[in-house]
Amino acid sequence: MTRTTDASPRPLRPLRTALIGYGLAGSVFHAPLVAATPGLVLDTVVTRDPERREQARAEHGDSLRFADTPDALWSRAGELDLVVIASPNRTHVPLATAALNAGLPVVVDKPVAGTAAEARALAALAEERGLLLSVFQNRRWDNDFLTLAGLLAEGTLGEITRFESRFERWRPGLKGGWRESGDPAEIGGLLYDLGSHVVDQALRLFGPAATVYAESDVRREGAQADDDTFIALTHAGGVRSHLYVSATTPQLGPRFRVLGSKAGYVKYGLDPQEAALREGARPGATDEPWGTEPEEAWGRVGSGESPATGGGRPEPTLPGDYPAYYAAVAAALTGTGDNPVTALEAAAALDVLEAARRSARENTTITL
Repeated sequence: MTRTTDASPRPLRPLRTALIGYGLAGSVFHAPLVAATPGLVLDTVVTRDPERREQARAEHGDSLRFADTPDALWSRAGELDLVVIASPNRTHVPLATAALNAGLPVVVDKPVAGTAAEARALAALAEERGLLLSVFQNRRWDNDFLTLAGLLAEGTLGEITRFESRFERWRPGLKGGWRESGDPAEIGGLLYDLGSHVVDQALRLFGPAATVYAESDVRREGAQADDDTFIALTHAGGVRSHLYVSATTPQLGPRFRVLGSKAGYVKYGLDPQEAALREGARPGATDEPWGTEPEEAWGRVGSGESPATGGGRPEPTLPGDYPAYYAAVAAALTGTGDNPVTALEAAAALDVLEAARRSARENTTITL
């Protein structure tokens, strides 16, 4: 068996993975990364949609199996080693609970739950069952995040005072679907979508938040869920993080602007891995390096000058590495590594997101 989380080594046969959902998250992120990971094999996809089944079969071979509902997985749990939940947010908690109760390790797309309490309850259940429960916070392996983490570790920027992080888009028209629903049960809106990423990154870099202030708006005509949100964190260590997530930004700001006592780091543009995956590129499918970007996209490090006018020196961007997440999951399942993102870490981010929602509603600063 390959299910427990103790440190004893496990057999090296491929771990049979079932994927629940073959929409954007399932088809663009999870399925390609699972298929590209040594030691994992995509065994079953849960979807009733005939077009999605045909797409999955074309992309992953005729040996791929299908199920109409997640319940079909629990009845043959002994044939599987991992379940990946890439279905709508409202289903994450009930499906993760069912998988754990069936004795199966679980990867859940972010956000793992709608509340920190639910995330901690899932973590407790996984601990009780001796099973892996991991949360897909893939943007810990973005190229710019890895580069910034390296600069911080080296002390290049000195003592950090302010961290600005933007995940902005210009999407003036609505796309429809549950992500834009105003129903709280759907856990939609940008605060819990892109906000899950920027908050997780801030906590990863600078530690727990002591206070949270947020402004959250619904700007597009006909929209029901937040589409323009700002979050200000004061970390326990003193760093201030200013985090922006928006679908209504006609002029995009820098992805990162990090200010320290020695220098600053400014980086524009998004990590290229999502775009590559959307376009059908696959890690390891060719000899081309994965997750790299051209020199003209590198950020700049300097002081006293604006990067917009050539100030500072170019800082080579490290390659992004989304495949590292599932490689770590495989290692954790075989007893040779640790869970790459725990549910308790995700719960800490949900503490911040819940505080941000309350702050925006009450127009006040929340102390954690």
